[in-house]
Amino acid sequence: MTKKEITNWFKCLQDNICKGLKDLDADAIFHEDLWKREEGGGGRTRIINNGSIIEKGGVNFSSVEGDMPANLLKVLKVETDTSQPITFYATGVSIVLHPNSPMTPIIHMNVRYFEMSNGLWWFGGGIDLTPHYIDDLLAKDFHRMLKNVCDKHHHDYYPTFKKWADNYFFIPHRNETRGIGGIFFDRLNDTNGFSKMERWNFVKEVGNSFVHLYAHQVNQTKELKYSSNELNWQRLRRGRYVEFNLVWDRGTKFGLETNGRTESILMSLPPQANWEYCYTPKINSLEAQTQSKLKKGINWLSN
Repeated sequence: MTKKEITNWFKCLQDNICKGLKDLDADAIFHEDLWKREEGGGGRTRIINNGSIIEKGGVNFSSVEGDMPANLLKVLKVETDTSQPITFYATGVSIVLHPNSPMTPIIHMNVRYFEMSNGLWWFGGGIDLTPHYIDDLLAKDFHRMLKNVCDKHHHDYYPTFKKWADNYFFIPHRNETRGIGGIFFDRLNDTNGFSKMERWNFVKEVGNSFVHLYAHQVNQTKELKYSSNELNWQRLRRGRYVEFNLVWDRGTKFGLETNGRTESILMSLPPQANWEYCYTPKINSLEAQTQSKLKKGINWLSN
């Protein structure tokens, strides 16, 4: 397949996910912002605000190109002849949804394709879930559904990409994971006996699973009651989400360092977030129980 075919599929994925979210949250209104990048390419940013379920979210498509910054070649550990200019092309769909209810989790997905003029290419992406309150059964459902997606393509995908997500969606300065993880993968190419088509079919499967995955979480939590205590905890957890995205997320860094569109890059941030000095949950509280499970290596499928 060509980069044009990949790009067009990602455009259709954005359309399909927006339709699915509109079906899930009839009160949500999408605002579309078409933009162009001066160095090459552009995108469609679609923002949701003030739905009955989704307080703020974004479903973004982009396809950008231009000269590859030398510092990013070092970060990506790409050995190439820098005497010749290297250009890049990147396209994909990125989603972050922040719900109104603290009982409903935040969700993130990214699926993307990247290539350079020297012939290197790869796919990347993943899905992860950030509950404000961790429910073991819903965590199991989420990971079981992701494992089913992975197992259709290779039996090693889920354990490998689950571990990768645990390590990636980790906040080192807090020594905690961002949530319950999910799957994360990068630089999937035609090594280890895989063809480009096989990698592409897997990425498409991940993208197509998004609405079903999140609808299950929403439908199980949207009627749960909450108070100001749960809302305060939600905003504290959103604060940790912000810390990860601004300090550690490689996608954010790549976008900003390649002169990406700032508003689209930072659409992942919540509408409100709190920071409280030296906050410690009360012993044996639901907040403390969630805090205790923000760690790597949990086998959610056995819970």
